[in-house]
Amino acid sequence: MPGKERGRSRRSGPWRLFLPAIILGLIFALGCPSSPLFAAEAAVEEEDEEDDTGRVTVSDPLEHPFNRDMYVLNDFLVLYVLEPAARLEKILIPSELRTSFRHVLRNLRFPVRFVNSLLQAKWDKAGDEFAAFFLNTTVGFLGMADVASAAFPGLRRSPEDMGQTFAVWGWEESAYLTLPFFGPSTLRDTLGKIPDALLDPLFFVRNLSFSFGLRAVEAVNDTSFRIGDYAAIQRAALDPYIAIRNGYIQNRNKLISE
Repeated sequence: MPGKERGRSRRSGPWRLFLPAIILGLIFALGCPSSPLFAAEAAVEEEDEEDDTGRVTVSDPLEHPFNRDMYVLNDFLVLYVLEPAARLEKILIPSELRTSFRHVLRNLRFPVRFVNSLLQAKWDKAGDEFAAFFLNTTVGFLGMADVASAAFPGLRRSPEDMGQTFAVWGWEESAYLTLPFFGPSTLRDTLGKIPDALLDPLFFVRNLSFSFGLRAVEAVNDTSFRIGDYAAIQRAALDPYIAIRNGYIQNRNKLISE
């Protein structure tokens, strides 16, 4: 019996690490306004050739074992859950409907971008966000059509969030953190998700089943527009974890400076 107990303990050990992370991920999935899960291609869009060779561009004290383990979990979910579901959705649902759904949710999260633009004293961006929201909500049928971008290409719209606001206020450097379900982040950006959640109208949907289901559909829908991009990043990088980490930091620094 003692031998059996020790064997059972060894087999269940890894889940002691994954279980809190999964619970944390579900909490964020229910309440936080964030980019869809694992937008790895956005994270590495500014990556240069050196970044996947090991050059560290950010403090990563949790790389072993937590961040690497969460990367493995996210990698599995992207390749074997999200992308297969997205491929099926792409077959069944026309691109126009999928695009309209994405526009509606982006328009609905206007308060997150608008308030953070104000907090960063980016007055022009705040004005552009308000103008785009007004046009898309009225003429664009509650955001189903992105009329603002079509009629006024010069409108400056960007994904402002509290993580960027913290950086503008002086919190420039932050330890890297791989979030379950959400992928690359930092301690600063993760804490920023909490006030952002309070600005997201979806946060106040009290039907948890509906809220969680909507965010799951959103993740699948957004993935349907970039199927194969994540696998391409993996093939191109010597170490995909490092490539995504360094690319994410570079992309965030670019957004903060704009």
